[in-house]
Amino acid sequence: MENKGSDEVEKLKTKFLSVWHNVKYSWALKSKTSFSRNSPVLLLGKCYHFKVEEDESPTEEACCEATDEDFAMGNVEAFRRDFASRVWLTYREEFPPLSGSTLTSDCGWGCMLRAGQMMLAQALILHLLGRDWTWSEALTLQPLDTETWTTTAAKRLVASLEASLQGSPGSSELKSPEKPPTQAFGSAEEADAHLKEMYHRTLVSWFGDNTSSQLGIHQLVQFGLTLGKQAGDWYGPAIVAHILKKAVDEAVDPILAGITAYVSQDCTDGLPPPPHNEPSTTDPTDSRAVVILIPVRLGGEKTNPDYVNFVKNILSLDYCLGIIGGKPKQACYIVGFQDDSLIYMDPHYCQSFVDVSSSDFPLQSFHCPSPKKMPFSKMDPSCTIGFYSRSVKDFERISQELTKVLQPSANEKYPVFTIVQGRSKDYDLSASLTLEKREWPFIRRTVTTAGDFVLL
Repeated sequence: MENKGSDEVEKLKTKFLSVWHNVKYSWALKSKTSFSRNSPVLLLGKCYHFKVEEDESPTEEACCEATDEDFAMGNVEAFRRDFASRVWLTYREEFPPLSGSTLTSDCGWGCMLRAGQMMLAQALILHLLGRDWTWSEALTLQPLDTETWTTTAAKRLVASLEASLQGSPGSSELKSPEKPPTQAFGSAEEADAHLKEMYHRTLVSWFGDNTSSQLGIHQLVQFGLTLGKQAGDWYGPAIVAHILKKAVDEAVDPILAGITAYVSQDCTDGLPPPPHNEPSTTDPTDSRAVVILIPVRLGGEKTNPDYVNFVKNILSLDYCLGIIGGKPKQACYIVGFQDDSLIYMDPHYCQSFVDVSSSDFPLQSFHCPSPKKMPFSKMDPSCTIGFYSRSVKDFERISQELTKVLQPSANEKYPVFTIVQGRSKDYDLSASLTLEKREWPFIRRTVTTAGDFVLL
């Protein structure tokens, strides 16, 4: 009897905690982000200028908000379209319970997993659609204004309270897949656009919040169990890198068979060998694309400002997938910068579960209309950097370019990571480490003088 009563209390506590997170993260709003018109904006290797040539404004502090009135100014429209086309994965609620728990929401603890999902989604966009692809409906997204979100949050609060008191399952039950309607196309361009939209929709469905989605949070939590992490725990960027590798390796969709993932063991070992099956292979058609994930630490307690230029250089590369990191205990997906501010996608919005098994599920909540910025000084030094290599030839170019980027400046003592020749052995994080050492196996104890940082 006591155990039964205790279980009921725990379930009730979980439900009310979920209600609180739903309200908290539904109202976590911020005013529109301002951008300088006098400085370029870098977004995952693409550069945008918001100042038109005819603009003779003498003010250096003028700012540009991504609103309809500014479409004629420089590349604002192009930037908005590009940013809003990136896949946005946030907290969700009312999905099926996660493995080993009764949790039906990742609010309050799943932000690093969501940031990792966004990086992996960007890799798959490059793999399937290319860097120049943009979503046709990107500019139709409604801004996340206060009125819209507070109204939604109020409705969500009432629904959650009713579900908690009545014990109703809500909308977490999956529907059977529907067959897409047949459609005729009048031109090659229309057929190509339709094919890319199918890839886009399929890609998003891989990250659905259900047990059958191959890259969804249910699978990531399941893989995390082998690394000592449970649903509700906070995940670090290094652990997430290994979880993403496991998810890609275990994916069964034929489309995902052409891509693999590599996690740097310790950053003195550098990058993986060229992404092909045999060392003698020279034909790029025989190779698989590789998602390269490199966990690093950019300082001690805080990010070392000497490495700001390194971060800028990395984010300026078109094969860079961005950075999993953010502020301490508040993860985000870093995708670009302007001046001394980072541009990121924020997973800290609680949205309702979307059934991605339907052929026409809504895509709007998987794309963000509003970028956010934060100073470099607030960036947590622990992060994971991602790169995408399509072929052997691509990998050779990346290796050459990164070797130049990694050259230490006058103020730097050590490169963030190094690239060496040779083939690397897979690293089983779960088998070789005790639980308390699993988060950062990459740190080497090195004696340094005061003020020096060994970046791994």
